[in-house]
Amino acid sequence: MQSYTVHYRFSQRFSVPAKDAFAWAIDYDTEDINLMGLNGKRDIERIDKYTLILDDTFFAGGRTTKKRRLIRLFPELLVLTNTRLSGPNRYSQFLYQFVDEGKGKSRLDFSGAQVNSSKTRPTPSRIAALGREYARADSALWFNLAEAMERDLGARR
Repeated sequence: MQSYTVHYRFSQRFSVPAKDAFAWAIDYDTEDINLMGLNGKRDIERIDKYTLILDDTFFAGGRTTKKRRLIRLFPELLVLTNTRLSGPNRYSQFLYQFVDEGKGKSRLDFSGAQVNSSKTRPTPSRIAALGREYARADSALWFNLAEAMERDLGARR
């Protein structure tokens, strides 16, 4: 098997300030998977103020998938990283940067580097297609999270 990396990115806009969006996003909870519109469960191990481990289990199509992730928080930058430690696509890394857009609005700029394995390396056009597919799937999760965030934070205003 050989490994290759698929790079992809997307942005998600929020109707809340960046600091509020970041604070909401890093308030990890066992129900987060449901907020994404997925079926699963999450265990959270807090290592220190800026480091945690997420053990996620997903149930879909009669299959169970487990992913262990290292999360590093950089609150002064409104950035977090997510590194997969186990499961499919181990060693993949994801960067989440929350950007203030003024007037109580913000956006998430997501950059992904997903490590895949296969018997043969896909063509560049297939890798590009995978990047588009991953961006579509992950942005859909963040669309769901943005709706939940705005419900939660809107209720507090």
